[in-house]
Amino acid sequence: MRTILALILACTFEPTLSAQDPTIRPFRIEVAEKALADLHPRLSATRWPDQIPNTKWQYGTDLATLRDLVHHWEEGYNWRAREKRLNTLSQFKTVLDGIDLHFVHVRSPHSKATPLVLVHGWPGSAFEFQKIIPMLTQPEKHGGKAADAFHVVCPSLPGFAFSSAPVEPGWSNDHSAEVVAKLMARLDYEKYLAQGGDWGASIVRWLADHDGAHCLGAHSNMPMAGRPGNDPWKNVSREERNRWEQRNAELRPHKAYMNLQGTRPLTLGYGLNDSPVGLAAWILDKFWAWSDHRGDLQNSFSKDELVDNIMIYWISGSMPSAMRIYYETFNRQPRPKSMSPFLKSGPPAPLGFALFPKEINVPPRAWVQRQFGKRMVHWSEMLRGGHFAALETPELLAKDIRAFFAKIRP
Repeated sequence: MRTILALILACTFEPTLSAQDPTIRPFRIEVAEKALADLHPRLSATRWPDQIPNTKWQYGTDLATLRDLVHHWEEGYNWRAREKRLNTLSQFKTVLDGIDLHFVHVRSPHSKATPLVLVHGWPGSAFEFQKIIPMLTQPEKHGGKAADAFHVVCPSLPGFAFSSAPVEPGWSNDHSAEVVAKLMARLDYEKYLAQGGDWGASIVRWLADHDGAHCLGAHSNMPMAGRPGNDPWKNVSREERNRWEQRNAELRPHKAYMNLQGTRPLTLGYGLNDSPVGLAAWILDKFWAWSDHRGDLQNSFSKDELVDNIMIYWISGSMPSAMRIYYETFNRQPRPKSMSPFLKSGPPAPLGFALFPKEINVPPRAWVQRQFGKRMVHWSEMLRGGHFAALETPELLAKDIRAFFAKIRP
């Protein structure tokens, strides 16, 4: 579908632009009617599989849940209204290292606000931050103070959504992180804070490790620490151990996606790029496994929010290229030739973490402290919420970002 993207979106990317063209161009999502007309027959012609009676999610995405969401997609969902809503966010594109990078950029009305880059992961997008952005740019309207304000930048990672797909091997999470650092420099943000989950968690940690002269600190809602090999339960409470063991047991049947996307992404990509319901099933399975829905996804997300996320992948045709970040990261390859140099700068920046109970990884605090030492200056444990914190529990995440920054503010 990437090959016919010009028929789907009124994009402003000119193929003649150089790999490092510094121009920043306004962008709007404008899906052609032809693309919408193509979508609905595909939905209505779905060949639904069977499901064993009295099973729910044991074998994969629940049939009844998916059929209900697809019915809403066909009958109740209004893309034009949702498109208009998404376009209330100021969006731009610029070419960096051969990638026509899409990003949201919302400046705070407070002139002394601190730049903050929010980095998404898979299967999310820059638009999962739409609820939290006003809480960060105008905190005084959301329980904070004007001194806590941020200018917010939300890039679409290379190959995701409206950023162009890499045409070379080697675009790992680290190389995506380089592009994020270069974007902040292009926006003339000399100092900035970084926040992310999922792939965004590893990317903002890279920024803190390698761009410390500019990155003031990195906050993540996905602690990356694993089980230590030596005396792992030292300074770990029984409650923390039980939580870690229980979450591991819950997610043990949900790990095949990572192996498949990390080894055969293109094989999977054919089906996900051709079938909107197949795409929805693949994405919905992760929203179910990784959110604090208590048995009903609508406790965490509205149907429109779920379909928005699916639609962004569908209309951009970006699922095959987005999945490649797994392959590129798990199978390290030479640096892409299109990438300009990047020089590590400054000492490593401080780190902060917010642990949500239905996150993929819920390590004890002692494990994270053991890995990062004095660099870890902030730790919070939430009573509710999951992997998609900015979309599911934006108030909690915004409050914690402000609390972390208060600790490291110059």
